[in-house]
Amino acid sequence: MIKLEKHEMNKIEALFKDIEETMIWSCLQGHMGNAWADSNEDPTCAQILTGDFCCYAGDTSSYESRLLVGNIPAFFSKPNILMIPQNKFWGELIEDVHSNRFKKFNRYATKKEKDVFDINKLKGNIDKLPNEFELVPINERLYNQSIEEEWSYDLCSQFLSYSDYSQRGIGFGILHSGKLVSGASSYTIYDEGIEIEIDTRKEYRRMGLAKICASRLIIECLNRGLYPSWDAANKESLALAEKLGYHFDKEYAAYIVEC
Repeated sequence: MIKLEKHEMNKIEALFKDIEETMIWSCLQGHMGNAWADSNEDPTCAQILTGDFCCYAGDTSSYESRLLVGNIPAFFSKPNILMIPQNKFWGELIEDVHSNRFKKFNRYATKKEKDVFDINKLKGNIDKLPNEFELVPINERLYNQSIEEEWSYDLCSQFLSYSDYSQRGIGFGILHSGKLVSGASSYTIYDEGIEIEIDTRKEYRRMGLAKICASRLIIECLNRGLYPSWDAANKESLALAEKLGYHFDKEYAAYIVEC
């Protein structure tokens, strides 16, 4: 099992070619994430870890594929990791290696269509923001605030610092009495766009704030020539995505594994 350097990512591109997952693209393009394989010359199986997402591809029959599924690197500090199998064989391997500490569930991919968004409708969503709230770009203060609280941590967590976020990230937050209560931001980035992360403080949910934040972020991405990719963790997230203009693509299996 070999950890790949950035200049070696092209070696595993073919293994992941049929997977439309921005977390994979982010790593292969050298923006974020890490990768391991059974060889850096002629790999037959590989693992990509970007953020909380661990994706696998290639041949599952080798001993090395088992090592890859069992590889949760020491720098990964969260209590759970999200594993995405390329197919049912990787899923079976995940279940075997992590037999007593996984939960299987379904995620929902949306189609990556560039011309489906109704800008006027998105602007109309933003206009519905109640007067007691304020919609603002994520600045240094909000960046620091977001990574200090559990509910908002993933809005900016994949960036090394605010300096890194200000150069490569993009996001908006909603304030109530000067306090961040909802946000939409780039969880990760890739050449053509971002993967959207949306979070709202528990007591402010079901008020339409997530839709407003997301609408503003989508408009900003389109203005910059970036695609705002949306991968839904549950049916509620998918329903919100569809209200914003996205179309359902497919359901796929994922695993939450205890570290």
